[in-house]
Amino acid sequence: MAAPLSDGERRKQISVRGIAGLVDVAEVRKSFNRHLHFTLVKDRNVATPRDYYFALAHTVRDHLVGRWIRTQQHYYERDPKRIYYLSLEFYMGRTLQNTMVNLGLQNACDEAIYQLGLDLEELEEIEEDAGLGNGGLGRLAACFLDSMATLGLAAYGYGIRYEFGIFNQKIVDGWQVEEADDWLRYGNPWEKARPEYMLPVHFYGRVQHTPDGVQWVDTQVVLAMPYDTPVPGYKNNTVNTMRLWSAKAPNDFNLQEFNVGDYIEAVLDRNLAENISRVLYPNDNFFEGKELRLKQEYFVVAATLQDIIRRFKSSKFGCRDPVRTCFETFPDKVAIQLNDTHPALSIPELMRILVDVEKVDWDKAWEITKRTCAYTNHTVLPEALERWPVSMFEKLLPRHLEIIYALNQMHLDRVAALYPGDIDRLRRMSVIEEGDCKRINMAHLCVIGSHAVNGVARIHSDIVRHSVFKDFYELEPEKFQNKTNGITPRRWLLLCNPGLADVIAEKIGEGFITDLSQLKKLLDFINNETFIRDVAKVKQENKLKFAAYLEEQYKVKINPSSMFDVQVKRIHEYKRQLLNCLHAITLYNRIRSDPSKSFVPRTIMIGGKAAPGYHMAKMIIKLITSVGEVINNDPYVGDKLKVIFLENYRVSLAEKVIPAADLSQQISTAGTEASGTGNMKFMVNGALTIGTMDGANVEMAEEAGEENLFIFGMRVEDVEALDRQGYDARHYYERLPELRQAVDQISSGFFSPRDPGCFRDVVNMLMYHDRFKVFADYEAYIKCQGQVDQLFMDPREWTKKVIRNIACSGKFSSDRTITEYAREIWGVEPSATKIPPPNLPRD
Repeated sequence: MAAPLSDGERRKQISVRGIAGLVDVAEVRKSFNRHLHFTLVKDRNVATPRDYYFALAHTVRDHLVGRWIRTQQHYYERDPKRIYYLSLEFYMGRTLQNTMVNLGLQNACDEAIYQLGLDLEELEEIEEDAGLGNGGLGRLAACFLDSMATLGLAAYGYGIRYEFGIFNQKIVDGWQVEEADDWLRYGNPWEKARPEYMLPVHFYGRVQHTPDGVQWVDTQVVLAMPYDTPVPGYKNNTVNTMRLWSAKAPNDFNLQEFNVGDYIEAVLDRNLAENISRVLYPNDNFFEGKELRLKQEYFVVAATLQDIIRRFKSSKFGCRDPVRTCFETFPDKVAIQLNDTHPALSIPELMRILVDVEKVDWDKAWEITKRTCAYTNHTVLPEALERWPVSMFEKLLPRHLEIIYALNQMHLDRVAALYPGDIDRLRRMSVIEEGDCKRINMAHLCVIGSHAVNGVARIHSDIVRHSVFKDFYELEPEKFQNKTNGITPRRWLLLCNPGLADVIAEKIGEGFITDLSQLKKLLDFINNETFIRDVAKVKQENKLKFAAYLEEQYKVKINPSSMFDVQVKRIHEYKRQLLNCLHAITLYNRIRSDPSKSFVPRTIMIGGKAAPGYHMAKMIIKLITSVGEVINNDPYVGDKLKVIFLENYRVSLAEKVIPAADLSQQISTAGTEASGTGNMKFMVNGALTIGTMDGANVEMAEEAGEENLFIFGMRVEDVEALDRQGYDARHYYERLPELRQAVDQISSGFFSPRDPGCFRDVVNMLMYHDRFKVFADYEAYIKCQGQVDQLFMDPREWTKKVIRNIACSGKFSSDRTITEYAREIWGVEPSATKIPPPNLPRD
């Protein structure tokens, strides 16, 4: 098997093809050397690899800044409607390569760095991932920012600049161990601090009702310092802004509280204020009702709304004509998208500002708030829904509690008038949940305070309408929409899989990069032998490269012609990594029972982080690593089967593993995964999907044809029927010998000989408390995996299915998703206009 091209050889090809203009290359080299010279401390003559990385980052950033300034001037003069995407998570990954791709600089930088005797990929590896998110929700926000810039929308991402992002995962003796992610340790060349826009955020205090209106007094103040990161669109010279807030203590913080002389203690206490932006809560699809988390949520909302209103008031050329002191036009100029319920406090906060500060009439303020805000629901799992104790609100945000009570009263009066005597409906629809501990249901607050509510895949939006918010849907059906998620083709095809992007561009041109639906043109080449060979070759090269990476990282020899069977996502019971694990054990037992039988070799890779407090998820990781330990060291197995746990799964690792995957596992219990976006990344990168009819899998099967995915298992209605009759795991355990054998091995300590009872909790959960019905889908899953094996033995037919999947993945671009949000929720139109670059005069 031919080895993949080395980076040096690839760069020589680039030189020969002359893609990189000589002027650009010379310019990049000159700029790089200048930055390197000024980066190095005077008494240090030897540059480190990190110095080279920073010099290159600053060189690339120079190309951003002029475009960034020009874009903001462009918005300021034209005063378009602005889109504000509020999210507690932005899972950005690395910035250098993405910026080079979007500015069209990659080849010039590649060539310049090669001429300087350096390796671009090695420099790219030095950059820390910006891991300010947990999983799908935070990565979606990052894809959306890319699409909004590429579509020329005047959009801003607002969130928190966590000092520590999602923890780094180490696997020690098979167990997950968390390490703090000190991603800012060496500085961040992509951000710009903006202390001139620092804003106060208030907490605690009390409310005074006076003849002049309501006042929130005696509060504790924390300052919000903005850091701006440029977000470039693809080759259109638009550069939008992601503004992340960092908490700073005011200079008098707590000093007056201390007795004379305890100055040192008082200064040390500034940490209490600054803890607000210290660390990302590492829970995915799970609500943790801690006061610090509520503080984070209000902090981002309060700072952002002040910023939005400042920008709204200082309209075109800074004029202060009546149009901008009157809030009548606010919803025509401002759209606020709430990414899940985390920024739900935008609703009472906007009401507070309009009513208490700007003296807008209550009913008018409510109409403005509803027309401005829109809410995206991301999950139907009950444990993920935010329900804050009223007592916590009373202490931390007393004025907001009053406003929420008043809004809820208005809402319930309306429901009572429409459904007289239906007390149960009032209870179900209230924003305040009565009980031992009174709670505020943030999802209900979002629904009543928004003009649009959307789910993130068609099946999910149907569940939202007919189950989660059924009563609200009956009340206002026009509010509810679907916006199927998407991924940016720039990062998730062009950047991570340049070989495949090249092969596609050779056949259909480069238009697909900004219009992914053009991939449909590939359907004409499904039987084209050259194209089949080229696509297979790219996959093989990606596999060889990833196998080499695994060997270096894990010291494990991978068979590169084995099927790369990949499941990477957060570890969660509903995502059913356990089902995958049972399949691995079943394959192992089959090999052991007849080692001479021919067998399709597989490398099963599972990766993902478990929330630190999620016991079962941590046990699942331990089980996977223990099963791997036994299988990978069994001489009977050889290279027929390997089980690898991919440590510290993150954006930059996804960019390596996804292009190398043959099989993508999307096996959640039907009705639990809102959409999924990993499924889309695998599809566009030429992996085939084995999955349930859940989330966006349903639409993927619709686009490509169900026969071109490996669909198995219960549908939503089957799961509901099983719930009604009662799920009995033992029934399957007793009926299926291979399942029983696997469970008995886990239970008996076969995979944990030094601690035979290690997996007692896992087995107990599977047998008696499994909400996600792993055993009910086992038989169908194993059978479906047999069909996967059959097809994999026919590489030509496999690749034809791969091509069909790639050709039908166009719907799953975040450009399509954002175009739908723009037209159907925000009331703006995407623009293909290119802003003139900084070196040309403005129009």
